[in-house]
Amino acid sequence: MRIMLGLSLVVHALLFLGFQKAFPSLLSPRQTRLYEVELIRPPVEDLEDAADSAADEARIRPEEPSTPSEPLEDTISLNTKDRRYVHYAGVIKERLLAHWDYPAEAKKRHLEGRLLLVFTLERNGAMTAIRILDPSSHAILDDEACRAVQAAAPFPRFPDHIQMKRLHIRAAFDYRLASQ
Repeated sequence: MRIMLGLSLVVHALLFLGFQKAFPSLLSPRQTRLYEVELIRPPVEDLEDAADSAADEARIRPEEPSTPSEPLEDTISLNTKDRRYVHYAGVIKERLLAHWDYPAEAKKRHLEGRLLLVFTLERNGAMTAIRILDPSSHAILDDEACRAVQAAAPFPRFPDHIQMKRLHIRAAFDYRLASQ
C-alpha cells in the first residue's frame, strides 16, 4: 500500500510539472509584460556643420564682437548619456513608466508594436506639444503612449543647470507581449 501511495505521488507530481511547463500562462497569476522607453538623439552632423560655418564667419568678420549665446531649446532622448540631462531624463522616464500601461484590448488581441514620439516641455515643466514621429501601426497603442505622456504632465521644473527655455524629448514606446 505504501509503495502504491508513493508511486501515485511521484506520477502526480510529474504530471503537474509537465502540465505547468506546457501551459505556463494558465498557472502563473502574474502578468508578463515588457516595457521599454528609450530616447534617440537626432543626428549631430548638421549641427557640427552649422557650428563650423559660424566659426568661419567669425574668422571672416573679426571686428564684430562675438557673444556666445545659449540655445533656447534642445532635443534629448529619455536614455540620454549627456551629463546635463541624465538625471532630469531619468525623472521623466520614471513618471512615464508610472502612467504607462499595456492596453487590455491590445493584450487581448495580441497587438504588438513600437512607436516613436516627441513631446515638448517648457522650463516650468508644462507640456506644450506631443507628436508621433513613427506610429506603431495600431492606434490603440499610439493612443495609450500619448495618454501616458499627458497623464504624467506636468513634469518637474528644469534644474538650474539646464539653461534651456524648452526641451523636446524623444521617447520610443515598445509594446511586446512576452511569456516566461
